[in-house]
Amino acid sequence: INRMGKKKKDKYGAGVEVNSYLWRASLDTIAFMPIASADPFGGMIITDWYTPEKTPNEKFKLNVYIMDRQLRSDGVKVTAFKKTYSPKKGWVDSSTSKELSRKLEDKILTRARELRIKNRKND
Repeated sequence: INRMGKKKKDKYGAGVEVNSYLWRASLDTIAFMPIASADPFGGMIITDWYTPEKTPNEKFKLNVYIMDRQLRSDGVKVTAFKKTYSPKKGWVDSSTSKELSRKLEDKILTRARELRIKNRKND
């Protein structure tokens, strides 16, 4: 922040605090889910609950955090939540595998690299 209270521009974008490739890749990767909240300056995306057509008794929610201004393998963190429907209890919290979060992180990183390569070719 400069003395006038405005954020300085940098090589990642005007005032953006997270890596723009990771941000765009995160939105692209989870585009099938409804977004409840997205903060591009804080680097946080929260989805609403999503029920896959093939498993109507399960629903999922994601929290995606962009952790860095650089495109790094540890620059994104995904936390997945799951609920399972029980006729007697309704929607009940269930555990998700860490593998689900890791797979989503890998997809986001792959997409971010694709976006960066595409951007460099267009320069």
